[in-house]
Amino acid sequence: MNQDLKKKSSAIAAFELILPKLNKDTVLGIGTGSTTNFFIEELNASKVEIKGAVCSSAASESHLSKNITIISLNEVHAIDFYIDGADEYNDRFELIKGGGGALTREKILAYSSDMFICIVDDSKHSDLLGKFPLPIEVIEIARSAISREVMKMGGRPVYRNDFITDNGNQIIDVHNMPMDIPFEVENKINNIPGVVENGIFSNRKADVIIKANEDGNEVLCIEK
Repeated sequence: MNQDLKKKSSAIAAFELILPKLNKDTVLGIGTGSTTNFFIEELNASKVEIKGAVCSSAASESHLSKNITIISLNEVHAIDFYIDGADEYNDRFELIKGGGGALTREKILAYSSDMFICIVDDSKHSDLLGKFPLPIEVIEIARSAISREVMKMGGRPVYRNDFITDNGNQIIDVHNMPMDIPFEVENKINNIPGVVENGIFSNRKADVIIKANEDGNEVLCIEK
């Protein structure tokens, strides 16, 4: 099974998992990326009746069927299910996200959701996070200053050329960032002035991970 088929498989499994719980009052949160696009395809094809969807990017909004109402997070009390992929995950359900540049909105939606379902293929697993470069959304004037602070932490920052987030900010991708305790790194980076958000999801982990492999899908649920 190639990677695209695995992505599609995990996305279908996520839709089937929540389908019995969807109703006209349901608010879905939808992330950004190639795996999430497969979930959007399933949602569009189902013609299920829900209240609407809050998306983490304009790109995801553009993929939604006109039958799905696009809602602002400010219009709802909470998100029932947030569905999104990840660039990397570990056994503690901590994630690295933001390869598509939507990490800030993704983290906001994850925090606002009752259940965060992460859909991945088995290539995204890592015993220790940090193989995938860590994206950090930054305010332009602070980019170099933030990069210097990140270098002090042991990382190698690389400016993402010709990319502006939906929030109007820039991205630096940090390679080789030591990440023995992701929770501490997440908080330390976010305390640097000028950082909007970083792509470590440790304060808000996934609740469920659906991992597609050669044998099908494995549904992993965090113990609460």
